[in-house]
Amino acid sequence: MSFKNRREYLFVYSVKDANPNGDPLNANHPRYDDESSAILVSDVRVKRTVRDQWIRDGKDVFVDGEPKTLATRVEELKKKHNAATGKEALEHCIDTRLFGVTFALGKESFSWTGPVQFKWGRSLHKAEVMMIQGTAAFATKDSSGQRSFRNEYIVPFALIAGYGIANQYASEKTGATDDDLEALFQALWSGTCNLITRSKIGHTPRLLIEIKYADGFSGAIGAMDEKISIRDLNGAEMSADAQMAIRGCDDITVDASKLCAALEKVKDEIEAVRIIKDMALNIGVLEKIKSLLGGKVSVEVR
Repeated sequence: MSFKNRREYLFVYSVKDANPNGDPLNANHPRYDDESSAILVSDVRVKRTVRDQWIRDGKDVFVDGEPKTLATRVEELKKKHNAATGKEALEHCIDTRLFGVTFALGKESFSWTGPVQFKWGRSLHKAEVMMIQGTAAFATKDSSGQRSFRNEYIVPFALIAGYGIANQYASEKTGATDDDLEALFQALWSGTCNLITRSKIGHTPRLLIEIKYADGFSGAIGAMDEKISIRDLNGAEMSADAQMAIRGCDDITVDASKLCAALEKVKDEIEAVRIIKDMALNIGVLEKIKSLLGGKVSVEVR
């Protein structure tokens, strides 16, 4: 049965001495907004993190990240699930149920709009990108007198916020369930913990908020990532230079007063709010949110 309750998600994570989302068309430079000096992360990168965690959890995922053709992947799923069509095979995959799919293979074609949509993530502060040079493992040819050089980009520190929304109406077509959304919630946190590659180590989940609305409500707060900001430890706004110099969560506090005000406007439509917070993140209004929504709020500190 498809899910009935709209959800919204705010996910905040930090990146230290790593590349959050390299652009392959720009020498793998971290995606960056030159106007605002913000680090950017695409929705595709977030979905890859989630999909990889689902694969670790043993769930069927259509876009499994392996180098193979569409036809090969579809045949794998048809064989595994004894499915006659691609559509029937993809109904077994959690990523197509939640993120949707545009499918065209042979004479079969269809499109599902994903019930879950993510915005691009942005750092909550100005951040810099550094190029690191080093010596490569090997020379380019046997006659070389020395090994070649390599270049790579890192971000010294960025606190990145992303927003997502789950649309109950789209789930009626894809068959996404409440269990699927629970798997998404868990994978956002666990998948980020498990980004253990040379370019991604240094990613740490810091805050995850899920708002579950009452059955029948079809509104939304919207853009929850734009309703939080960073301050210094005294609660003051930070200069551009001070933002560039941030190197850890110990340097800052997160101001969620705008988010709290937005929650107050829809508090009667909210069924439940789940919050996971990393113990290292300073955020000042959780007690106010708990007071505002009473028993509807659960907070877990990890």
